[in-house]
Formats: sequence, C-alpha cells, structure tokens
Amino acid sequence: MKSLGLVLFESLLAVTPAVHAELPVKKVITLKVAKKIAAAAEAEAKRRHLTAVIVVVDDGGHPLLLHRLDDTQVASVEVGIGKARTAAIFRRPSKDFEDQIKEGRVAALALPGATPLQGGIPIVVDGRVIGAIGVSGESPQEDEDVARAGAAAAAVAIATEGGSNE
Repeated sequence: MKSLGLVLFESLLAVTPAVHAELPVKKVITLKVAKKIAAAAEAEAKRRHLTAVIVVVDDGGHPLLLHRLDDTQVASVEVGIGKARTAAIFRRPSKDFEDQIKEGRVAALALPGATPLQGGIPIVVDGRVIGAIGVSGESPQEDEDVARAGAAAAAVAIATEGGSNE
C-alpha cells in the first residue's frame, strides 16, 4: 500500500505539467525599449522646440522611465505620470476621458486612477496593451503628438530589441 506522502507526490507530478501549460506569457516593455520610446518622443519634442515631461509605464501604470526636458515646469511631472497611467490601466488614450467630460459626463472625474487630460497613449503589441506613454508640458494636442511619436517607435523598438516575456 502506498503511503500518503507518495500519493500526494505522484498527484503533484501529474498536475504540474498541466498547470505549467496554462500559464500565460505576456510581452513587457524592457528598460531598453522604454528608453527608445522616450528617445523618439524627445526627438519629436525637440524638433518642435517644446518642453515636456515624457513618462513610459508598464501595463499596470508603474513608471519605467521619466524624462523631464530642460525648462519644463515641475508640475508636468505628476501630470505626465497620470496621463501615462490612465492610458495603461484603462487601455485607451487619456483624451477619451477628457472628451467624456467635455460632452457632459462629469462622472468620469470620479474614476479612480484616471487623469482625464489629453497626452496619454497606450502602447499596443499584438492587440494587447503592454504599457503607455504620457507627455505633459505644452498644449494638449502637442502633448498627444509627442506621445504618439513615442508610441509609434515602440513597435520598431520591440521588434529590434525584443520586449521580453514575463
């Protein structure tokens, strides 16, 4: 007769391959890729002679990288983080919430973690949001344009550097 310990061990061995096979694999933004995203956004800001804070976050809205260009107002740091976090955790541009408020849906102001200001853009790979970029410092449209330049560079950066799997 088998001991209880042996039966449990055999059961664990039988279940382990099935559990392992069910674990998801997801793309993440590496620091190297975040630097390339930020560099593309910075290049666009400099091309336009703009000041800005550029923030790249992971899919949970946690900062991976923050650049504050020379002469950018200090208040833009928290705003840039908020825009990036909003785009990541809600999986849509932060402008969507600004538009909702403009259209009268003031309840969007109460959404936890939302910064309803234009300038946060999700970074999407294979149809999944893996992070976001937020830009603050100039007009709403300029912030978004700079963020879009960074987000557009993400696909190339990930393809060449290979965003890692977590």
